[in-house]
Amino acid sequence: MSVMNRDFASRVLSLLDLTSLGEADTPARIRTLCAAAMGRHGSPAAVCVYPEHITTARQALGGSGVKVATVVNFPEGADDPARVERETRRAIAAGADEIDMVLAWRALKAGDAATARAGVDACRAVCGPEIALKLILETGELATPELIRQASELGLDAGVDFLKTSTGKVSVNATLEAADIMLTVIAERGGRCGFKAAGGIRSLADARAYIELAEGKLGAGWATPERFRIGASALFDAIVAELGAE
Repeated sequence: MSVMNRDFASRVLSLLDLTSLGEADTPARIRTLCAAAMGRHGSPAAVCVYPEHITTARQALGGSGVKVATVVNFPEGADDPARVERETRRAIAAGADEIDMVLAWRALKAGDAATARAGVDACRAVCGPEIALKLILETGELATPELIRQASELGLDAGVDFLKTSTGKVSVNATLEAADIMLTVIAERGGRCGFKAAGGIRSLADARAYIELAEGKLGAGWATPERFRIGASALFDAIVAELGAE
């Protein structure tokens, strides 16, 4: 195992949102996930769980510095800004550090950008400046470059902290083609918004492709935990295998 491979695996670990969004997740499973997140090789940027597991995750992570992320308007991307506001408020009250919100992508596809934007504005208002907001575009469902660009621009106009590709709950999730469009928009706006790839990223080779794409557009070293994340669970296993078993 080369030092270069180990260094890269450590870097990817620091960029990871270690995710468990299973319908049958239990508190015991979330505690196991959080224990893995505090391994001897370093920690991910965040653990991402359903809202009902926020308290369990916070307790399990203690003062580790690993953030707790959760999802709202998930996974369907409903058209109701009031729902988004309620879910976001409850998640933050429960202790979430970061919110991953699904855009009302069906509204956007139907030509109703105002409804899609209203949901993002509602979430941004509740998050304020302290809580990171990652906007899930569901690019596999938007499908066309024009809609992916429009969704990206909508998110940046609304002041989100990250654009995120996917929920991981549809047939087409993260793709390099969609990421290219999203990162192009981020670069056009000065690179202040972050980027998160999620859904189907399982290997260090997959991770490298997204990091290289991002840094090709935004500069070497741009992909830091403050600006670049990968949402995955299987990728964590590949990282641990590279770094050595606990």
